[in-house]
Amino acid sequence: MHNTTALLIELGAVILALGLLGRLAGRIGFSPIPLYLLAGLAFGHGGILPLGASEEFIATGAEIGVILLLLMLGLEYSASELVTTLKTHYPSGAVDFVLNAAPGAVAALLLGWGPVAAVALAGVTWISSSGVIAKVLGDLGRLGNRETPVVLGVLVMEDLAMAVYLPILTALFAGVSLAGGSLTLLISLGTVGAVLYVALRHGRLVSRAVSSDSAEMLLLVVLGLTLLVAGVAQHLQVSAAVGAFLVGIALSEEVAEGAHGLLSPLRDLFAAVFFVFFGLHTDPANIPPVLLPALALAVVTMFTKIATGYWAARRAGLPAKGRWRAGGTLVARGEFSIVIAGLAVGTEPRIGPLATAYVLILVVLGPLTARWTEPLARRVGRGPRGSSELVAPAGLDTAPPLDRAEPATASG
Repeated sequence: MHNTTALLIELGAVILALGLLGRLAGRIGFSPIPLYLLAGLAFGHGGILPLGASEEFIATGAEIGVILLLLMLGLEYSASELVTTLKTHYPSGAVDFVLNAAPGAVAALLLGWGPVAAVALAGVTWISSSGVIAKVLGDLGRLGNRETPVVLGVLVMEDLAMAVYLPILTALFAGVSLAGGSLTLLISLGTVGAVLYVALRHGRLVSRAVSSDSAEMLLLVVLGLTLLVAGVAQHLQVSAAVGAFLVGIALSEEVAEGAHGLLSPLRDLFAAVFFVFFGLHTDPANIPPVLLPALALAVVTMFTKIATGYWAARRAGLPAKGRWRAGGTLVARGEFSIVIAGLAVGTEPRIGPLATAYVLILVVLGPLTARWTEPLARRVGRGPRGSSELVAPAGLDTAPPLDRAEPATASG
């Protein structure tokens, strides 16, 4: 009885604190992710008041949080949209991977962490935060801007790449052989292909089987199906997160919209618990030694993300203003960097503090670069007579900007 009482008190205090932190973040127009991480650091190992009774429950909640994050991501896209995006934006996705995964891999090797940790840290620096970026676009009134589809295209390519990257990472951490890793990758690719085929050809049948006029029944069926598929995927070493992502893709139209509305509060709750859990398992004393490497890595990958967005928007034929805005918008890292780091800490514990510091820096800088990259570029690019022509990064601007008017919703 005493343990149950302590669990309820600790859990209630944690959820209440998360709610207050979320309200504070909303008041100042900021992402709550860094506040959740700081809360975990404060009440975790080496923190001010370590939690004991609720730690196991929070660990389970964190696993559910990752699954719901990927499920909701899958619900955002239809299979046909994913196929179209893949055909249109794969060059931008390739540039994004080369420019932003390489700094993380190089940093891990320079720190002497080995090749497996290099693969993990490459993912941490590669994947932008879809959640933070979506909020920033809404806050700045840029959802109707011409560069926004380019930004979303890069994010979708990253989401698709996660379906391949996560199984590889899971196999590496499990220490499987080359043959075993190849088999895991083949299973993952086959599963993704099969789900896309079913969603394209028979998506309405799947949605009809899941659909229900009762919100309660729809919630239970979708959540139960997602957890079941995630568990099976985890057993096959494909990654539970990827399994949840595929469930989201398979659902379409009214079912996807209904499930999205029902599951959004659950996603927000368990995602917050996930960030707290990651902070709980990061000793604050381990952060100061990696603060300078994290800052250097953040600065380097801030510029590589800006270059990625600029290149992708130039390829789409957008004028200079839109290119700079696209680049600045992509800077923020967040949920998926922490997901990858959470998978890695069992093999290389030093990734946890570095990833925490790195995400804290870029989740703060991301909204700022989204707002100020284009005005700063315009000011720096002014000629001696006050010309407002923007200067492109070296080697990127090989095509003249199109002479088209900016949309009325453009910011900056």
